[in-house]
Amino acid sequence: MKAFTNSNPRDLAHAVTIIRQAGQDGRSVAMAGGGSDLLGMMKERLVTPDVLVSLKAIKGLDQAKAAAGGGMTIGGLMTLDALAHTAAVRDRYAVLAEAAESVATPQIRNVATLAGNLCQRPWCWYYRNGFKCLKNGGTTCYSVAGENEFHAIFGGGPSYIVHPSDTAPALVALDASFRIVGPSGERRVPAAEFFTLPTVNSARENVLTDGEMLAEITLPGRGPASVRSTYHKILDREAWTHAVVSAAVLIEMDKDVCRRARIVLGGVAPIPWRLPDVEAMLTGQRVTPELAAKAGEAAVRGARPLAKNGYKVPMVRAMVARTLAGLVA
Repeated sequence: MKAFTNSNPRDLAHAVTIIRQAGQDGRSVAMAGGGSDLLGMMKERLVTPDVLVSLKAIKGLDQAKAAAGGGMTIGGLMTLDALAHTAAVRDRYAVLAEAAESVATPQIRNVATLAGNLCQRPWCWYYRNGFKCLKNGGTTCYSVAGENEFHAIFGGGPSYIVHPSDTAPALVALDASFRIVGPSGERRVPAAEFFTLPTVNSARENVLTDGEMLAEITLPGRGPASVRSTYHKILDREAWTHAVVSAAVLIEMDKDVCRRARIVLGGVAPIPWRLPDVEAMLTGQRVTPELAAKAGEAAVRGARPLAKNGYKVPMVRAMVARTLAGLVA
């Protein structure tokens, strides 16, 4: 591990000051909440900061609280375990609680933060093993002609990574917004616009610029009591792994008729992959098992699997159909 300076800011303003000063001095910066992934990457020299800004001491960013309009604001430093066990989150935003409790293992969920889960780097084995790929300063995505069984079937090119976050599809389905803080000030970005395809910048997975951090996540009011949501995740083993495919599904029902739907896939694209055509197919219709099956078929239109990940196509088809049918049953 490369030698670095550790800083413990007392609040966000202090953190921004440290980051700005480091930039003026020509020193690189990394930010850690729980650090469950970052510290491992530093040991492997995938990340080599001159200054590590530990955000743990900043008060108030590890809590969920009521927001204007009946919504909720969740601090980026809230652990995934705390998030999953917050009664208000589980009652009003079940899809997010279920996504949070599906991450990795209990030990990791006790440390890992929501912001860290959203901003984690890809788990493609080429990147993680130090290959000079597109994500690691190179010009090649080795998965295209190499080992690609867990890579993208939607939105790939020139990189074919899949976004590893479980909470990201849930927050896109919930129409959340993100508060971003950095040396240039603050801004708010819709969750759906936070994550970026490799065609925008193959070296990055989101809109954060150098020195920026994800401070808070705001959820809108839950809406009618008829809104139901769930997160379904398929793994290649029981724990300690990321989704092979997953789906965050939110549906507002009027008796047996769908008034509004959000379906966002995980594990299949470099960003949380929303299915607007499937949502439109469901809106205004009775959600029968037959319609759910048609939605599953529509969910895989446009899929472009690589040589070894074609199995994801029938898996997504069945998962979407089953999740929809189960949610409205």
